[in-house]
Amino acid sequence: PYAQAVPNTPAIDRSVCMHFKTGGCQVCSEICQMDAIDHAMQDEIVEVEVGAMILSPGFKPFDPSKFTHYQYAQHPNVMTAMEFERLLSASGPTEGHLVRLSDHREPKKIAWFQCVGSRDINQCDHKYCSSVCCMYALKEAVIAKEHAGSELDCAIFYMDMRTHGKDFEHSLNSAVKQGIRLVRSRIHTVEPIPDSDELNIRYVTESGDMINETFDIIVLSVGLEITPKVMELADMIGIRLTEGNFAKTSSFAPVETSRKGFFVCGAFQGPKDIPQSVVDSSAAAGEAGALLSDARNTLTQKPEPVPQIDIKGDRPRIGVFICKCGSNINGVINVPDVSAYAASLPYVEYACDNLYTCSQDTQDSMTQIIKANNLNRIVVAACTPKTHEPLFQETLMNAGLNKYLFEMTNIRNHASWVHKESPEMATQKAKDLVRMSVAKVALMEPLKEGELTINPAAMVVGGGLSGMAAAKNLADQGYMVHVVERAPKLGGQANNLYQTYKGEDIAQEVASLIRTISEHKNIQVHLNTTLEHVEGFVGSFKSDLMCDSKTSTIEHGVAVIATGALPLEPVEYAYGQDSRIITSLELDAKLMNSDPVLNTLNTAVFIQCVGSREPERPYCSRVCCTHSIGNALDLKKIRPDMDIFVLYRDIRTYGEREYLYQEAREKGIIFIRYSVDNKPEVLVKDDQVVVQVTDHILNRPIEIRTDLVTLATAIVPNKDERLANFFKVPLNEDGFFVERHAKLGPSEFATDGVFLCGLAHYPKPIDEAIAHGQAAASRAVTLIARKQIHTSGNVAYVNPSICSSCGVCISICPYSAPSFEEDGRNRGKASINSVLCKGCGLCMASCRSGAIHLNGFDFNQLFAQITAIREEV
Repeated sequence: PYAQAVPNTPAIDRSVCMHFKTGGCQVCSEICQMDAIDHAMQDEIVEVEVGAMILSPGFKPFDPSKFTHYQYAQHPNVMTAMEFERLLSASGPTEGHLVRLSDHREPKKIAWFQCVGSRDINQCDHKYCSSVCCMYALKEAVIAKEHAGSELDCAIFYMDMRTHGKDFEHSLNSAVKQGIRLVRSRIHTVEPIPDSDELNIRYVTESGDMINETFDIIVLSVGLEITPKVMELADMIGIRLTEGNFAKTSSFAPVETSRKGFFVCGAFQGPKDIPQSVVDSSAAAGEAGALLSDARNTLTQKPEPVPQIDIKGDRPRIGVFICKCGSNINGVINVPDVSAYAASLPYVEYACDNLYTCSQDTQDSMTQIIKANNLNRIVVAACTPKTHEPLFQETLMNAGLNKYLFEMTNIRNHASWVHKESPEMATQKAKDLVRMSVAKVALMEPLKEGELTINPAAMVVGGGLSGMAAAKNLADQGYMVHVVERAPKLGGQANNLYQTYKGEDIAQEVASLIRTISEHKNIQVHLNTTLEHVEGFVGSFKSDLMCDSKTSTIEHGVAVIATGALPLEPVEYAYGQDSRIITSLELDAKLMNSDPVLNTLNTAVFIQCVGSREPERPYCSRVCCTHSIGNALDLKKIRPDMDIFVLYRDIRTYGEREYLYQEAREKGIIFIRYSVDNKPEVLVKDDQVVVQVTDHILNRPIEIRTDLVTLATAIVPNKDERLANFFKVPLNEDGFFVERHAKLGPSEFATDGVFLCGLAHYPKPIDEAIAHGQAAASRAVTLIARKQIHTSGNVAYVNPSICSSCGVCISICPYSAPSFEEDGRNRGKASINSVLCKGCGLCMASCRSGAIHLNGFDFNQLFAQITAIREEV
């Protein structure tokens, strides 16, 4: 279908193929040299016996063709966000060059319309929020400016800006600083300007002014929907669907469908972004693994390893593969010129350029080229090795080479991106980088990886919902688990919550989960216990626990960090001055205890974003909008005639939580928006609580005399630097733990053997916290189920004969890898634990005697690169 498609296999579209339409034409099969095309192939039914099924059929972007007032399908310059995404892509129809499709001129102004096919009950009956549209519109606007320059005018027309994920609010603030206009207005009609390719829109500003504005391109931020075929699949299987036709799950079993043995993940479970989809997929795999744990490895097939070629003593024969990456690199760098230059370098036996070096067909081609040309060292000049190096190392292994006979140079980030205004200089720099890599790889030698035995036990730090979910999944899969909780009771913050947005009784569900954890034969719970010390490495940790002034040590192969977070204690809105001014959790307590004071309320006010989205805490706490609206509806059930006001900045009831927002409006709950520059005031005067706020509709201040003020306070991290230091894991600027990869590794750390879940990662509701715990367990099982693992070959080592025993390496290493030998012939000399070493090079750089070397980055290799950079092309 397109370059880098998955699977990357050509297919015949029978709806347009002349052979299937007329019975004639077979030109494709006649010209195919591999005889790969067979027009006579028929569909076949294959039966497979399985013990569990995971449903991840995905979604379909909403088709806005029915919205004729937007001119989609009538005007080439009105497109969907998915189509605009392809326009920005280096593999897209214009190779990443941003132009109007009508005349291929570069646009000056682009508008995004939000909520097209979402939050709409008038034209498409999709009441839910699609969750992802605000963020992808912001991303596309920022990238559009990068493509077209800062002069490009980008405007996003929206109702509520829903940037509720981790670091999403930072992205929103950054986009505004880059000049992205945010216009809170719902656009009704797009009018093409006669004899022009421009498009006119009229809208009303928040101040009530009518504005006419023209744009070159209009992008419709379309929502996510489930296809009729998927609904048929669900009906055939017999699983229940929600009002929005997503798979129905409970908050405490977020990836289990209504039919046992059938699990769900991705957008079929509900609209969600990439990180949450990855979390849910791991959770579904983990729950399926728990169900099938007794059958583990009974049907496992292992591929035959490719014998490694011995290159010892062989002259370097280097292959250089340079990636065009569509226009991403080739749009700036003259890649064929760089390829020709690489062929002239010493020891280079083969050089070529490829459209996409990381694509599967190019990988297969590289394997054949390495074998055919007897290449024994490889250089790939492409994008970042951070994400792609393991892919190319796997290609070397498939060709029979040691994976460390490889060097990757980043000519995208380091050349085409940073020098896009100077193509000649970018090309020159790419040549320099390739020359340096060739000089280094010529000195590369095969490296060996150490083998480690994994202790098949786990420690979960934190006994809240996410930690318990992780512990239960690990235990159900047959592994011993230690749950370490510093409180006298399991459950964490969930003990303070009333009910979920779906109406589930939290106390009842938490009690059931605690009972399961406490009675599980594979789980040992340590209450009133703190973690005092950790030593060891992946597969072999030793942790000291303190309980009642007594210390005990447990051994485990992996650790899961689920330490949760805390509610902010507010210092504004007169909190603490009157018992009628409370927090959301305090209102939950009143609801759980059926406090009779709730029956006497005539007016209640909820104030959102108390401590969130502020300069000192610039993130969204994610759960507050849904929580407050749910509590407001509960108050309405108690007293239907109660006047309830919700003061908000943006309502962020993402996904099917939007139904609550709609119900609240139908029940007469009044929503008043405020800005961070003009926040509400809460006063206690004459024994009355008064809330003063500027009404955004009336554009004038109003005063609400109320019987109750509920503050939706921020969720704040524990900022446990001590724990972070124990496991050598980082905290971000907000104080939450930093995952390995924001999108692809949200449940694990860069530190091997340590995993992450729950509010320690970022604020999230119960269903997402439990899924995250299950996902962390699933990722941990991929490690401990292997029983043995290999360490990296890029580690440091010490030449003890010249070590001066100064101890600088020991003091500077962030991973505690170096230590002094305590006995033997090298007693008192430094040595490095290759398992703990991450190959950062700090010890090598700081060693005063030059005794420390780093495999793959030794002195001769680094000096070869320095010498190469001085050479003239």
